[in-house]
Amino acid sequence: MLTRLNAIGMAKATHFGPMLLVVTISFCLAISQMSFPKSFEIALAILAGQCVVGWTNDLVDHPRDHAAGRMKKPLVHEAVSRRELQIGVRIALAAAILLSFLGPLGVKGGLLHMLGIGSATAYNFGVKGTLFSPLPYAIAFGALPWAIYLAAGKHPPVWLYVDFILVSLSFHFLNVIKDLEWDRHQNVLGLPQKIGRKLSLWMAVVTFFSAGLVAMLRSH
Repeated sequence: MLTRLNAIGMAKATHFGPMLLVVTISFCLAISQMSFPKSFEIALAILAGQCVVGWTNDLVDHPRDHAAGRMKKPLVHEAVSRRELQIGVRIALAAAILLSFLGPLGVKGGLLHMLGIGSATAYNFGVKGTLFSPLPYAIAFGALPWAIYLAAGKHPPVWLYVDFILVSLSFHFLNVIKDLEWDRHQNVLGLPQKIGRKLSLWMAVVTFFSAGLVAMLRSH
């Protein structure tokens, strides 16, 4: 049985901040297209998917996190166990599948959500260490507005999913910068690690401001 400490550790292991941001954005996007109950169901499906992604990330990265002394990771400072995370992944994946296909997302939206989960999980399991490391971010976040809009019987405007992709790429480059030297030391050589800190920062700035430019130009 999970204790209060375990529960907090499990929550942190979802990468709580980014998880909360993605779920909130998903809910806001959904409620702009459909009712509150349906939007809430979609948010729950996205939450389950984010749990799968966050927990698999901590499981796969645990040896490297431990070697790097990343004590903020719950698995490293033993706030949770590997078994708890493994069980959590199975439960969250089952919940994500059921909430997606049996909920408002339906078959088309559910398949796109599974594509996003699969893409993000592929990043955890090795794509992060290749030159294609930005690709899972682009696929997962580009699929999100499509899943929600298709659930509402519409197609998302081009500028919207382009912005999702650009912002996700910016986040990827920024997220890697803080651990870039450790990643190189541990032979995790994704695109940001290959091009270095300075160019990665420039890529993050360029993609972020490009997203802003696309959003501003949508009305012209």
